[in-house]
Amino acid sequence: MHDTQLLATIAGGLTAAFIGGYVARRLGLPVIVGYLIAGMAIGPFTPGFVADQNVATQLAELGVILLMFGVGLHFSLADLWSVRAIAIPGAAGQIAIGTSLGTLLGLVLGWELTEALVLGLALSVASTVVLIRALTERRELETSQGRIALGWLIVQDLYTILILVMLPTAALMLGTRSDGSGVVDVAVVLGKAALLVVLMYVVGGRVFPRLLLSVAREGSRELFTLAVLAAAIGIAFVSYAVFGVSLALGAFLAGAVLAESDLSHQAASDALPLRDAFAVLFLVSVGMLVDPAFLVANPLHVAAVVVLIVCGNSLAAFGIVTVLGYPSRVAVTVGAGLAHVGEFTFIVAALGVQLGLLPAEGFQLVVAGAILSISLNPFAFRLADRIEPRVREVRLVKWLRIRGARDLTVLDPAPSRRGDRRHAIIAGFGRVGSLVAGALDRRGFGYVVIDLDRRLVERLRERGVSALYGDATNEELLEQAGIEHAAVLVLAMDDPAAAIVTLERARHANPRIEVVMRTHADRTAARLREEERVWSLTGERELGVQMARVTLRRFGISGAEVEAIAQGLRVGPAPSEPESGDRQRTRPPWNRLRAAGLRLRRRPGRLVAGAPTIEPQPEVPPASGGDPVLDTDA
Repeated sequence: MHDTQLLATIAGGLTAAFIGGYVARRLGLPVIVGYLIAGMAIGPFTPGFVADQNVATQLAELGVILLMFGVGLHFSLADLWSVRAIAIPGAAGQIAIGTSLGTLLGLVLGWELTEALVLGLALSVASTVVLIRALTERRELETSQGRIALGWLIVQDLYTILILVMLPTAALMLGTRSDGSGVVDVAVVLGKAALLVVLMYVVGGRVFPRLLLSVAREGSRELFTLAVLAAAIGIAFVSYAVFGVSLALGAFLAGAVLAESDLSHQAASDALPLRDAFAVLFLVSVGMLVDPAFLVANPLHVAAVVVLIVCGNSLAAFGIVTVLGYPSRVAVTVGAGLAHVGEFTFIVAALGVQLGLLPAEGFQLVVAGAILSISLNPFAFRLADRIEPRVREVRLVKWLRIRGARDLTVLDPAPSRRGDRRHAIIAGFGRVGSLVAGALDRRGFGYVVIDLDRRLVERLRERGVSALYGDATNEELLEQAGIEHAAVLVLAMDDPAAAIVTLERARHANPRIEVVMRTHADRTAARLREEERVWSLTGERELGVQMARVTLRRFGISGAEVEAIAQGLRVGPAPSEPESGDRQRTRPPWNRLRAAGLRLRRRPGRLVAGAPTIEPQPEVPPASGGDPVLDTDA
């Protein structure tokens, strides 16, 4: 009978990972936790089925290659450059603090300096996957704090690449004789790595994108996918076999080179399923190395590692962001987002064990710290939301924020002192806020911008626009913007919770102010519908309404009837949000439209479903294409 170890390991690993991930998801935990625990369940330290550890390690290598290839494909120098003023010094400072704390912990545990240093290096980097998922669920991926956190992670990814290059070099230096030959060997290794980088960007940057385009023109999806995987795995293996660098570095360079191609998004899409599968097997293989008995026997050591990760890294990030003058909401979000370690920590720790630079005890502590910190990360975000209002009022935090922001939080003179009695305040100057500002400019109305993007505020001031840097929830900032005398407050920010808080504080300062705000959920719009002088617009719904208007006009429907239907669409719940928990009992859409049309005729000009009534347009022939399309994307 032929050997089935490979098949058994893949089948057992994927099955255990599915069960562990599903249970973790049902419990509200990140699925990575389930994958790691699944690895523990099929590892040699627990009873029952035991997967082949050697086979799992080789599968894990494929997982590392595809993970780093994906990082290279999505690597964006433009994203990093847009937040370079905070991401580069912030990540460097946080990494230095985290590494120092981890090294100190290793020395306290009685390890050698090199072993303690590797522990610190491993514990100083967070998980890109966990952070992106958390920001996406919180609708903060496109906010200022989300962009800063992602830029921070890009710096950490580059730092991880540097570690993966330097660890083998460090092991080589420590293992060589004192006759000077070690220096020569290290120079050879670094020279080969530099040569690889040059060849990949100078030669590979021209050859591989063209090759990928040539394959795409053949029209075969299978052949294109095969070319992508061959490039990722082949370049990684050649980098390791010929140039002596890590597989991870070769895979990252392959992804970064292919990212220059116009087909990079298709390449990422085709490699995604296989990457996810082998990344799961990589996490399972990490879990297989965990000995639960060791963790039970050393609870204080595990607790120390978790405290270092959750408190040390997050407080370091919070302090750095605050000192650089960013609002407390940004500092708290970035701090919570870095209160864990993830997949790159495992890669660094596994390489450290393989090179003899990290003891087995260190690997056990790293994995235990990762599992617990990832499990606690959702609670860290919830705690951050609760404590942020109190943190904002701490005297030291306020002083650091004002000191770091310099004069960007003050207008001289303020609108209330210069006679701007009918101006607007625009909170959030993304694509939505800038469109509103453009409309005000055309008619000569004054406005003040409040935004969390420091460089944007500086550019606006250079153009002569009244702009304030900071969080619009800050009452002092609203006062500087002239909230008491403003005619309209436009809440175009991406953060729904911050928009609600800003609305409440603006109304407290000026009960008569008109508010136009952007919402992300129909339920929020329904609550705001009861407020006086509040006009709330849901981006996706408004976009759908405008697309429906244009579609109906192409069928020759009259302008009045189209507008009645459009208002009906604004009144009723979206198809994905039924009126009750029972989807089978929701009213048919035509009933809602008919009822909405009657209400429109009875209450012209009133706010309906959070949007103003649009006057019927003159009829346009179906072929004229005269209907405007409202772009509400931010």
